[in-house]
Amino acid sequence: MTYIKPKFRHPDMPTNQIGYSKSDYEGAISTLCGGCGHDSISAAIVQACYEMSVEPHRLAKLSGIGCSSKTPTYFLSNSHGFNSVHGRMPSIATGASLANRELIYLGVSGDGDSASIGMGQFVHVIRRNVNMVYIVMNNGCYGLTKGQNSATADVNAASKSGSANLYPTIDLVGLALELGATFVARSFSGDKTQLVPLIKAAMAHPGFAFIDVVSPCVTFNNKPTSTKSYDYVREHQEATSSIDFVPSRDEIVIDYREGDSTVVELHDGSALHLHKLAPHWDPRDRASAVNRLLTAKAKGEVLTGLLYIDPGSQDMHELEQTVLQPLNTLQEKDLCPGAEALGKIMGGFR
Repeated sequence: MTYIKPKFRHPDMPTNQIGYSKSDYEGAISTLCGGCGHDSISAAIVQACYEMSVEPHRLAKLSGIGCSSKTPTYFLSNSHGFNSVHGRMPSIATGASLANRELIYLGVSGDGDSASIGMGQFVHVIRRNVNMVYIVMNNGCYGLTKGQNSATADVNAASKSGSANLYPTIDLVGLALELGATFVARSFSGDKTQLVPLIKAAMAHPGFAFIDVVSPCVTFNNKPTSTKSYDYVREHQEATSSIDFVPSRDEIVIDYREGDSTVVELHDGSALHLHKLAPHWDPRDRASAVNRLLTAKAKGEVLTGLLYIDPGSQDMHELEQTVLQPLNTLQEKDLCPGAEALGKIMGGFR
């Protein structure tokens, strides 16, 4: 068996607005289990970047440890990449973003990586509103270490070995809403129609954009009773709306009945069209999103779609008033204000 992907592609493959074909956004052949939901998420990332006409060298993909954190190998081979230690990806993303705000930062994590050892890191990357897309591939177990329950596992869920989870489930979406995240969404790896526009919208959002993706582990956690299984999500999925992402370069045409849809304008002029909104829910009202999430949980539903967005979000760079150019391009004249200015600064401490 070979893991080398052939380089030949049909010469007439369609290209996007900057002349790239979809193959230019692909990576190595996946070595994950056949049917793993993570591979579907990787395919959605490829599709979103292709449709957004992102230059691969303008994207930095970051990850921690786990099955999910292997996936950056499987998309955008020509992008920057950093595979950090377990749970520490948010720190790397924060430092990289401060050093170079011109790149698009895409962090990929797992439920163990973010909800267990990396919880403190996850909390502070939200608090700082780092301008990045943060995708959690959530399967409720530790797939690399033979299927132990993770912090997002269902109460009383039995692991592959048969031991039951005795502890309450950590809901990363609810936590992100509580901590003030400015873009919060949940999706299902098997719903590419919903996931692709969510990723595109997250990439256009100025600030921390969090997407929790339920991604079944076919080897260790695909039991019909698990809320992270294919069967359960397909039977209990409740979408907040159908979602269309409209780039700013295209004309926005609105045609809908009052009350059936809404449009959320993004900072760059692009827009999110949300059709058939769930009752008693407004994606621009954090309290409304929290209430809708709790209602769905009480009914045993898996609420997916865009749950909350702050159209007026200010990211870390705006809050800190950082320089516009990457730090590695700054020269001595940019960094040293001169003896007179330094003298005044030192005088202020006397």
